Amino acid sequence: MRYLHTMIRVQNLDDSLNFYCHKLGLIESHRIENEEGRFSLIYLYATDDTEQARVNEAPLIELTYNWDRESYEGGRNFGHLAFEVDNIYASCQSLMDQGIIINRPPRDGYMAFIKSPDDISIELLQKGNKLALQEPWLSMENKGSW
Repeated sequence: MRYLHTMIRVQNLDDSLNFYCHKLGLIESHRIENEEGRFSLIYLYATDDTEQARVNEAPLIELTYNWDRESYEGGRNFGHLAFEVDNIYASCQSLMDQGIIINRPPRDGYMAFIKSPDDISIELLQKGNKLALQEPWLSMENKGSW
């Protein structure tokens, strides 16, 4: 497993980029603008991770900016931790065998969510390409929030 990123929702993208990039010194790795979903994702890395960033292996902060105004109360501005796993199905099965609830099963062969004992969302992402769709994951429903 490899640590990927921490997601933070931001209210004002310009203010946030000024803080994280100009004041804190982080560097923008890349961004995704999603018109259909009406959000922007901006990925940042620390200066000491420049070499890792060149080969897409730096731990990142993901700033999520939703174009439609939303209030983030009660910690909702903190999104999740993300880890890359070698096999999403085997990882989820191992966690289930240990009593962990899979809140968002990997129906797509790529992404799943679990929660820590403190209710922190943890995203698991398949390393490389999506795996072929398979049961029981394909039919598994979401449980709770993620």
